[in-house]
Amino acid sequence: MATGKRVRDAGKAGVKPQGRRAVLATVDYTLAKRALLRNVRLGLVSRIDVCDAHPELMRAAKHVGEPARRPCPVCEARELVLLAYVYGDDLRQRNGRVWPLAQALRLAAEHRGACCYVVEVCRACAWNHLSEAYTARHAG
Repeated sequence: MATGKRVRDAGKAGVKPQGRRAVLATVDYTLAKRALLRNVRLGLVSRIDVCDAHPELMRAAKHVGEPARRPCPVCEARELVLLAYVYGDDLRQRNGRVWPLAQALRLAAEHRGACCYVVEVCRACAWNHLSEAYTARHAG
């Protein structure tokens, strides 16, 4: 496990896929985000370097993003949204697509080894950062 990440049981977060309750392993990237934001505040990293969301990510943020409960950590606008992408060997056409958060967690939990990546994106300044990653330990 890399520095700046902690693992916890996502099953406590209320993720209840159909059938047996799946347990999701979680990697939280909060410490990595804090370090990056500290470097921006100190001038070691420019704001241009961290506010560089790809146009497809910005499009997804506009149409699928779910509002975050906090403002953007860079520009402090209330335009911060969460996106969830799911990847798995047996997902076929659903692999790599953006989903509403609850649906993405359910989809990842239902497929052994599937991963759900939650990305925070600011629609105002284009800040983007991987927030959490969930991996299914069991399939439901």
